[in-house]
Amino acid sequence: MTEFADLLSRAERVLERLETLLPGSAEAPDWGGAVAFRWQRRHGRAALKPVRLPHRIALADLQDVDEQKARIDRNTRQFLAGHHANNVLLTGARGTGKSSLVKALLNEYAAQGLRLIEVDKSDLVDLPEIVELVDGRPERFILFCDDLSFEEGEDAYKALKSVLDGSVSAMSDNVLVYATSNRRHLMPEYHDENLQARHVDGELHPGEAVEEKISLSERFGLWISFYPFSQDDYLDIVAHWLRSFGVSRKAILAARQDALQWALMRGSRSGRVAWQFARDHAGQLQDKGRGR
Repeated sequence: MTEFADLLSRAERVLERLETLLPGSAEAPDWGGAVAFRWQRRHGRAALKPVRLPHRIALADLQDVDEQKARIDRNTRQFLAGHHANNVLLTGARGTGKSSLVKALLNEYAAQGLRLIEVDKSDLVDLPEIVELVDGRPERFILFCDDLSFEEGEDAYKALKSVLDGSVSAMSDNVLVYATSNRRHLMPEYHDENLQARHVDGELHPGEAVEEKISLSERFGLWISFYPFSQDDYLDIVAHWLRSFGVSRKAILAARQDALQWALMRGSRSGRVAWQFARDHAGQLQDKGRGR
């Protein structure tokens, strides 16, 4: 009997170890403990991890993107009110505030029930599971996919396409997908694909490969495009961030040439570059005891 009991004990320990390796459904997190979550799958186990220190950028901090800001803000307010709203694709130049705008919306409307779930591209195959997990919750969830792009034949591409429009089951009405990308059609485009275009009754129709790439982006009801900043726009953003860091007006005017030189070295006049310059410049002034 002792040997049999030992055998059972060892078998139970083996089963416990196997259970930790087997895929399992994610458990609901403490919804009241955070307003932002990150979907993570490790060793077959998925979980919604709370983001304890979400980015605190405000809508007012995003300069020279007023039209884009107004469009996505209106869509988000409709969503929060329980009205019809669209999934959103934000595309365009790097560093122009696409992902920052989504984070700013969370800060603006978290008190009204908005929640953010960040999903890496590699985990998009889990979107149906995430949607099921939040179904029936009173909060309104944005599934956020940052810097989205695909290569040919990726499973994540098919999963996102299915969730956006093509699945047999409808997506929960408390969920929207907001994605950012540098590519309008989310997939690489090749010159020889243009050769597949055909004329039908006098109209030009793209080939099947191009149509497939367009079909995913078309499943986002709202497209918002971002463009490179002009020199004046860039300097406006620099001035905004320097003011927010407590730099005086006189010191801001004196920093214009340094800001332009910084952008020249970086090869970009983006909002991100402006913010990085402002942090560096304000830090130098603080170190020297100047700037006020």
